[in-house]
Amino acid sequence: MIGHYDWAGGREAMLRFGTATDPVVVAALPLFEEANRTRTFVVTLLRALAERGIASALPDLPGQGESLVPTEAATIADMRAAFAAVPGDYTLAIRSGALLDAGDRKSRWHLAPQQGAELLRELNRLRQTSGSEDFGGNRLSDILLAELEAAATSHARTVRHETDVKAADLKVPGAPLWRRAEPDNDTALAELLADDIAAWVRACEG
Repeated sequence: MIGHYDWAGGREAMLRFGTATDPVVVAALPLFEEANRTRTFVVTLLRALAERGIASALPDLPGQGESLVPTEAATIADMRAAFAAVPGDYTLAIRSGALLDAGDRKSRWHLAPQQGAELLRELNRLRQTSGSEDFGGNRLSDILLAELEAAATSHARTVRHETDVKAADLKVPGAPLWRRAEPDNDTALAELLADDIAAWVRACEG
């Protein structure tokens, strides 16, 4: 279902899945181009969660998706404030979406969380490769770039692919969708992660 939420800076759209009586997971897509590559997968994952009795919300944040805020006017602080304003019990964040994970949630679940400094290095490489002032086709403010340099993820249940050498609570098979040239999906991985998230939510609910 398409809905909306309000935050101090205005009103943004969001997708809702599941019923009003289920625990609610609020999802954060990665920033910039990785959001386009993973959005279909995240929607598949949230639909799988609804089948397991877990509701969810996928909000557009300022400067992303269908937001009326221009990308060059977006800041990490505003994205975090908007994310915190979305009603929900838990967080599900993918990659740099973990940097936006704010709000009074019971617990957090992150897939391959990316630190701000890591993302900033990737953006600078993109700009150098393209030879333009844009960062992978995005015009970003100096404020946002400075925020990224210091941005870090919060404590969460962490899941990574088996090919990722970093520590995790769970390692899963498959290839990272955010590394592919075009948007794609992985329904088998979505089902596997939905099982893990559903079990995690039920454990948190006691």
